Amino acid sequence: MAKQQKTNAMRILEQKKLPHRLNFYDCDEFTDAVQIAQTLGQDPEMTFKTLMCVGKSGGYYAFVMQGTAEMDLKKAAAAAGEKSVQLLPVKEILAITGYIRGGCTAIGMKKDYPVFLDETALLYEEIIVSGGRLGTQIFLSPDIFLTATNGKTADLQAI
Repeated sequence: MAKQQKTNAMRILEQKKLPHRLNFYDCDEFTDAVQIAQTLGQDPEMTFKTLMCVGKSGGYYAFVMQGTAEMDLKKAAAAAGEKSVQLLPVKEILAITGYIRGGCTAIGMKKDYPVFLDETALLYEEIIVSGGRLGTQIFLSPDIFLTATNGKTADLQAI
């Protein structure tokens, strides 16, 4: 595979000297986190997706949770201190985050939006998140992820 261009997420982790590993794979269109994990022989429970939301106040938030889970919007709103939140329309993801759908990560977005990592991440020594483009993954500990994003943990999963 050709040498990969660095994404903002990779640059930030390197600049902050935060331990992580990268994985590159062939992908040219959106594929969800679970399907990617299964294709690559990874544990889907350790593969986390980033869901961008907009709050009633107009603020943007990144919610990061297991690819196998569904987000409870009420729990997400409570974590963000909002009356309500809704998923950001797909067509707005690039403009708001600087990343495309399927390559969106909470590390190195255009702006420092509040980041909430589902507390299930703490069950793992290492989680897998998008590396900032299709075909790129970052493996890192939940603590390192929280450091890189100035994030907080929260219970985000629907029951």
